[in-house]
Amino acid sequence: MTNKQRITTISLSLAACFWLQSCGKPPQAATTSTDALQGKLVLTGSSTVAPLASEIGKRFESENPEVRVDVQTGGSSRGIADVRQGVADIGMVSRDLKQEEQDLQGFAIARDGIGVILHQDNSVKSLKDQQIVDIYQGKIDNWQEVGGKDAPITVVNKAEGRSTLELFLKYFQLKNREIQAAVVIGDNEQGIKTVAGNPHAIGYVSIGTAEYSMSQGVPIKLLPVGGVAATTENVQNGTFPLSRSLTLVTKNQPEGLDQKFIEFARGSLLESPQASPEVQDIVKEQNFVPLSE
Repeated sequence: MTNKQRITTISLSLAACFWLQSCGKPPQAATTSTDALQGKLVLTGSSTVAPLASEIGKRFESENPEVRVDVQTGGSSRGIADVRQGVADIGMVSRDLKQEEQDLQGFAIARDGIGVILHQDNSVKSLKDQQIVDIYQGKIDNWQEVGGKDAPITVVNKAEGRSTLELFLKYFQLKNREIQAAVVIGDNEQGIKTVAGNPHAIGYVSIGTAEYSMSQGVPIKLLPVGGVAATTENVQNGTFPLSRSLTLVTKNQPEGLDQKFIEFARGSLLESPQASPEVQDIVKEQNFVPLSE
């Protein structure tokens, strides 16, 4: 090999080495991206929002392998309290924020309704609003009084701190102390299991959760409220009278990992976002109504 050839070979090797960064490591392998998300997010609160947030969290984790999303239930009141105390990064609330909660930041990710459920073998097909009130106040205590079989009514109520309870009471103009409950439950799944296991029970839960359970063969049925069928479709078209937002809550304007997760869940932080294309299929699979609809 001539001197000229040696010089040319060395020059090429140095150029290649420079390009590969230390001979053999391509630029992307040698550089750690500063944009990679990492860390842990803790979400607590509404049992209605929790299954949806959990599925969104799994997808967020799959796209950001160094992130972990921990979702815990306990009711909307817990979500609010934990965010205020700094115990949770994001609270889950199955309603809009109240006037006294305006110090917090709320971001809706979907809509849902609250429906009255019976066992599917119960022959009662509908109840007037006043009949529901009378049942929960103990003034009607036998299904025969509303066209059903001669059997005592088992009233299932939600525990304090659940926004489903608050909205149910508000719509039917009831006070919790007036309710004559035989069973007090926490989350929607517990309410559904209670009614599915008792042919004489009546309860109320998330329409989305109830519809999903029915699609899985759970023996319950949804009754109309205010004469309107309790369906996701009627929540979507605005005709169902007992509906609410499913909301993520933060103590301050979200930034960093909080912001990225909320944007992933709802498309943007804007006041009127479109449903996030990243999770719209998850929202529909959970039988909730995407924001854009």
